[in-house]
Amino acid sequence: MENNQTLIAECESKAKQWLSPAFDLETRTAVESMIKNEDKTDLIESFYKDLEFGTGGLRGIMGAGSNRMNIYTVGMATQGFANYLKRNFKNKEQISVVVCHDCRNNSRLFAETVANIFSANGIKAYLFDDLRPTPECSFAIRYLKAQAGVNITASHNPREYNGYKAYWEDGAQVLAPHDKGIIDEVNNVKVEDIKFDGNKDLIQIIGEDIDKPYLDQVKTICIDPEVIKHQHDLKIVYTPLHGAGRVMIPRSLALWGFDNVHCVKEQMIKDGNFPTVDRPNPEFAEALTLGLRDAKELDADILMASDPDADRVGMACKDSNGEWVLINGNQTCLLFLWYIITNRQAVGKMKPTDFIVKTIVTTEVIHKIAEKQHVEMRDCYTGFKWIAREIALSEGKQQYIGGGEESYGFLAEDFVRDKDAVS
Repeated sequence: MENNQTLIAECESKAKQWLSPAFDLETRTAVESMIKNEDKTDLIESFYKDLEFGTGGLRGIMGAGSNRMNIYTVGMATQGFANYLKRNFKNKEQISVVVCHDCRNNSRLFAETVANIFSANGIKAYLFDDLRPTPECSFAIRYLKAQAGVNITASHNPREYNGYKAYWEDGAQVLAPHDKGIIDEVNNVKVEDIKFDGNKDLIQIIGEDIDKPYLDQVKTICIDPEVIKHQHDLKIVYTPLHGAGRVMIPRSLALWGFDNVHCVKEQMIKDGNFPTVDRPNPEFAEALTLGLRDAKELDADILMASDPDADRVGMACKDSNGEWVLINGNQTCLLFLWYIITNRQAVGKMKPTDFIVKTIVTTEVIHKIAEKQHVEMRDCYTGFKWIAREIALSEGKQQYIGGGEESYGFLAEDFVRDKDAVS
């Protein structure tokens, strides 16, 4: 009981700092309500610690408080990131970053906050005009030759969450030594240090001017166009689960020549509340309920679903008995890499320097396929940034042709350096 009272007192003391004029009225009102409320649960959960900026950026429940995603925790992260960029690229005349976001509640607000803070620090911000897939954020960093990027997304987490992913100039999520350098800078920032007042001259809105070159690159992934010509009417049902895939995936399928694509109408609506699912995660059958409904009604050949930021993809198809079954992440990765290898070999595109990558927790059957097909296969740590690292280490010497992980993340080419549900 005494320990609990001590914790409450500490949280109240911390919360009272959020009643200063440095915070907006809405935030101050919410915090004051927590302090006055007899039930201290919200107060404790919102203030018992600071939302930690780690190697993966930020992720947390949205709301007022030091342990919540809000414009102040996002602001401190961005100010620290800006400080690090200015120190790391001190000889560069104009540092630039790409800012992207998904469909979640407050994602646009947070993205605009990020762009404003970077610009207030003299850093040019390329801000997407609306939600875009995570892989397009990675592509844009490389295409625009930016020094970094920020993507506001909590991927497939529940609706209460949002997040902040930091990217480096290669389009991959930050690795050592930059991750520690950014974390150290962020930890030194106070709310009073945040430069919120943006410089509109340093914010450039981007959209179709990036969409087109991105889709042009996606189109080049096709190994054998003749195969698609013969299967152009493959009946595909697709759902973005209310997220960013709605912007790009139907367009990419059409570009490749698939002309029998049916989108789940209810889930093509951008909505951060995800009203048709409990969890917007394509790993789970529950999230595919409406997709499976349409697939059965249309007698489709395949169902595809992307998560809210369109970096992961789940699939389902009919088994030999005509029953619909979900394909898990290991199976998808296995099929994905087997298809790439065997089809590149069939059309004479395979080279001795080509290689594939998987994470150490992904099925070992891929090893057997690689051995049988005489293709170099590499294992790496869990997390797609490590696959991106393997690509970077071999740049100019060997060619990455595909990789993935059991958690439904795959990447077919190296023009993106993160998971890509679009390609």
